[in-house]
Amino acid sequence: MARATTSGLEPGKKRKRKDEASHSSKKSRTLAVDSPVEGDFQDHALQLEEKILESRTNYNSIHTLLEYLQKNDGTEDVDIIAAVALCRVFCRLMAGGNLSKLRESSGNEATIVQWLRERLQDYEQGLLQMLRGDSVDRQSTALTIVVRLVKEKASHLNPSEDAVWQNSLFGQLIQTLIEEEVAEETKAEFVEKYVEEYDDVRYYTFACLADLASKNHSEALVQSTLTILSSIKSIPDQQEEIENFYVAPPNKAKHGLYSLISHKKQAQKAWMALLRQDLSKSRRKNILELMSHRIAPWFLKVELLMDFLTDSFNVGGSTSLLSLSGLFYLIQHKNLDYPQFYAKLYSLLDSKILHSKHRSRFFRLLDTFLASTHLPAVLVASFVKRLARLSLFAPPSGIVVVVPWIYNLLNSHPSCTFMIHRNGEDDQDKERWGDPFRQEELDPMETDALDSSLWEIQMLQSHYHPNVATIAKTISEQFTKQAYNLEDFLDHSYGTMLDAELSKDIKKPPETEYEIPKKIFVKHDADSAKENSLLVKLWNFD
Repeated sequence: MARATTSGLEPGKKRKRKDEASHSSKKSRTLAVDSPVEGDFQDHALQLEEKILESRTNYNSIHTLLEYLQKNDGTEDVDIIAAVALCRVFCRLMAGGNLSKLRESSGNEATIVQWLRERLQDYEQGLLQMLRGDSVDRQSTALTIVVRLVKEKASHLNPSEDAVWQNSLFGQLIQTLIEEEVAEETKAEFVEKYVEEYDDVRYYTFACLADLASKNHSEALVQSTLTILSSIKSIPDQQEEIENFYVAPPNKAKHGLYSLISHKKQAQKAWMALLRQDLSKSRRKNILELMSHRIAPWFLKVELLMDFLTDSFNVGGSTSLLSLSGLFYLIQHKNLDYPQFYAKLYSLLDSKILHSKHRSRFFRLLDTFLASTHLPAVLVASFVKRLARLSLFAPPSGIVVVVPWIYNLLNSHPSCTFMIHRNGEDDQDKERWGDPFRQEELDPMETDALDSSLWEIQMLQSHYHPNVATIAKTISEQFTKQAYNLEDFLDHSYGTMLDAELSKDIKKPPETEYEIPKKIFVKHDADSAKENSLLVKLWNFD
């Protein structure tokens, strides 16, 4: 209960003379908004709130609270207190029907309702302005109040319409959230507290984002839209899962809110509006990483993603690999027909792939793409032969991945093991001597790799690095191991391989010279009777 005071006087102070009190009251009315005392302002706001709800004659106090709402000097919470008070006022007025126009209302009644609606719009704009402020706490408060107002307006002003969601306050809220001034924490709070929890909020969020993304193409909008869309994790799989609504559901039984297909259509429109933007390489990669678990499950027509994935493949590098990952998901789980998938994958096997920093990711995905035992042996042989050829020019850290990967593929596809034992020199037809593998062929089904041999692996058995030579010899031995775990080899580099060598326990010390030479680059003295080093014999260092 607010404190009762007379003419703004504090209890315990002497009463002023009548003329002084009259002068003081006029002055206080002038400076009421400019210099409220923070300790007493909450009580003052409660008094104004009670007066407004007591009688229509006090509706002008709404304007006073609106002026307090616009005051924000960064040190006081006057605007927050005024915002909370106005929220209670307007919620009570809407619940009481004071903002609803009736057909039989008189002219004065309609004027009052119109005035209250205009003040409500001013209040909404003030909250949206607070949402753009620098303080995250103020943004959080404004967000909570705005969403509460959306619920009250939908319940009492437009109970059977969608206008309050898309064309009114909620649409303005979404537009404000994707502006650059709003903090990332506030966007995350909106998604976590409302979008993830309530099906109707998620439905209309997708609808508003689709509309905004199709009109505006600014960098801030694209990034903010991506942030909000990528944060939405809850994807309904069945019609029965759509049951939690923030606002009372509509009366129409065939309304889109009750349909799983309608929900997915709205999400599909939102994502497509974003994918049509001029995306930077980093944003494109972020979207591709979300393709399989955040984007594709929403799509009713996965064919709509084809253009984006094809354009992403043409970017090159790791972006091409991620695009193939999205395509493979659509082929495997959505029954997408894409005959050129393995041809595009084969085209990524160039001289740079084993030197790339994305080598580990590439082999993880490659192992997934070729995991099926129903793939044609000709296709598998092309990949095996191509990587064996590239390993001749690869660093040791890349070779130690290729050899176990080839071992696993040969184990899964026994018809390709002829490539290990074939010896071209035994062929009596001299015209067929040499390697029949067609390295320049782009189609993996036409490379003749299955008629070739893995002589490259035999070459690696004489590699200068002992680890490479040792692991290459496993291809020539009996296949007793079921499969290698590629994760044990993917993260190797020059540094890790050198550390592994230096940390080994030496069982047998290496042989070294028992006598340290005193002169290597110069000749010995003539009377020393010692033979000059080979370097001195071959070169003159004087």
